[in-house]
Amino acid sequence: MDNKGVITREKAGEFDAQDEFQQYREEFFLQPGQIYMDGNSLGLMSKRAEGKVLELMDSWKTLAIQGWTKGTYPWFYLPEKLSEMCAPLIGADSKEVMICGSTTSNIHQVISTFYKPNGNKTKIVADELTFPSDIYALQSQIKLQGYDPDEHLVRVKSRDGKMIEEEDIIAAMTDDVALVFLPTVLYRSGQLLDIERLTKEAHNRGIQIGFDACHSIGAVSHQFSDWGVDFAVWCNYKYLNGGPGSVAGLYVNKKHFGITPGLTGWYSSKKDTQFDMSHTLDVEESAGAFQVGTSHILSLAPLIASFELFAEADIKKIRTKSLHITRFMMVLIDQELDGLGYSIGNPTDDDRRGGHICLEHDEAIRICKAMVEEGIIPDNRPPNIIRLAPIAFYTSYEEVFDTVQILKKIVLEKRYEQYGKERNVVS
Repeated sequence: MDNKGVITREKAGEFDAQDEFQQYREEFFLQPGQIYMDGNSLGLMSKRAEGKVLELMDSWKTLAIQGWTKGTYPWFYLPEKLSEMCAPLIGADSKEVMICGSTTSNIHQVISTFYKPNGNKTKIVADELTFPSDIYALQSQIKLQGYDPDEHLVRVKSRDGKMIEEEDIIAAMTDDVALVFLPTVLYRSGQLLDIERLTKEAHNRGIQIGFDACHSIGAVSHQFSDWGVDFAVWCNYKYLNGGPGSVAGLYVNKKHFGITPGLTGWYSSKKDTQFDMSHTLDVEESAGAFQVGTSHILSLAPLIASFELFAEADIKKIRTKSLHITRFMMVLIDQELDGLGYSIGNPTDDDRRGGHICLEHDEAIRICKAMVEEGIIPDNRPPNIIRLAPIAFYTSYEEVFDTVQILKKIVLEKRYEQYGKERNVVS
């Protein structure tokens, strides 16, 4: 798609008519009179997800404790079943994936396992634009090893406050670095890092490397196993539509199977010996070892539906649609919003862009409040970012067109001026 010719709503309708993902819109609870552009923060509920929750609740009602081993989805084996379904989304073997924990608890798990300071190799490399929870967890793990985070946590600087250059990350991989932990996609600007290149460069220097894939899984196709990534974590409630606070996921490369995780619990043991009740841990030789406690069965239910949808749609086709519809939005922004104080803050190249648009404006907070009143659900990140995510499954091209028109009207008519500049508690 290029900038030649004026894009009209009729053109948007033509794209919708050709879009094979239109069939999936009926799968989701889309609210009348509302355009949802916040699927990069919380995905919409699917009708299948509602059905799976009811089905798992019914198994509790009718089977009680026998539900652990009986029924359509025996609870004891459900995390492994979901891990198998999730594995294609990141390009991994099913045994390298485990659906468990939360993103932050899983960060603590993998960092406590792979951060082993030795001699002068005591530092962790991260970046200054990463999500705060990642930094808090890294600081905590460094302290637990007896080191000062101010000295031993290296945060690679951004040249422009928006993106991180791979060259700068590689330059930070010095002889005193023990571990590298980075986002796959930067949560503000939507920049997609070159995961394969960074992994290769880290390994060339004898450094293990892991990634936070919260802002890419379900929107970007990965090949973690082929690239040799050591470990990764992610949440399942954004592009994967697993519901608020959904059980998260982690990946551990099979070359690390058999090691004892930094944090262990009952579920770290092999399934067939777990109920031996031994005080000697029989460590599972898969990513399953990185579980700690009992799975949250009812919270796993929506993911059965989600992974079914992704298997049907195919992550590569999802990525193609995502790139096309975000390109469509960027072209419209250039066409309609020129001179109104808006600017695109995300990479424009397809190989550097994740699944959302980063739209910048000095009045972003107030514009977002005005958008909600106009029936558009955006996402705000202070001080000046409006995040907009056209989702492959349920966002139409006409909705993208209408969203840009609303953004235009809000500034032209100064509708944002009636709202306060204070940030909402949840933004």
